[in-house]
Amino acid sequence: MIDDLYSARILTLAANMPRTGRLAAPQGTGHRVARLCGSTATVDVSLDEIGRVGDYAQTVKACALGQAAAGVLGEHVIGATGDEIEQARDALRAMLKSGGEGPQGRFAELRVLQQVADYPARHASTLVAVEAALDAVRAAERARLSGAA
Repeated sequence: MIDDLYSARILTLAANMPRTGRLAAPQGTGHRVARLCGSTATVDVSLDEIGRVGDYAQTVKACALGQAAAGVLGEHVIGATGDEIEQARDALRAMLKSGGEGPQGRFAELRVLQQVADYPARHASTLVAVEAALDAVRAAERARLSGAA
C-alpha cells in the first residue's frame, strides 16, 4: 500500500527539513530536476579548509520522499566529504533499484526510504537532493583546484 510508503519518520523528515534556503556566497552549486515528476533541488555548499562540507543550504521542491532524503542530508552533511556523499548516492540508488542494503555511516538514515524501491516512479524524486548535493560539492572542489575559491 502506498500509505505504508509515507511512514511517520519520512513525514517528520520532510516537514522539518534543515538548512533550507541559499548561501550568500557558495563555493559550489548543484541543481537537479527529476524529469518524471518535476521535483527539483538546488544545493549550495562551502567547503572547509580540508575539503569537507563546512556550510550547506538547499531549496527542495519535491514530494515527501524527496524532502525526507533532503532532511537526512541537512541533518548529517556538515563535515562530509564528496566521496561520502557519492557513496551515499550510489548506495541509495542501489537500494532503490537493485535490492542493495542502503547507505552506511553518516547517511545511514537514508535507509528509512527503503520501501520506495517498490515504487519506481518515485526513485528520481528520492534521489534528486542527494544528486544536487554531490554536484555542488564537486563544483566546489573544481573551483578550489582552479583557484577560483
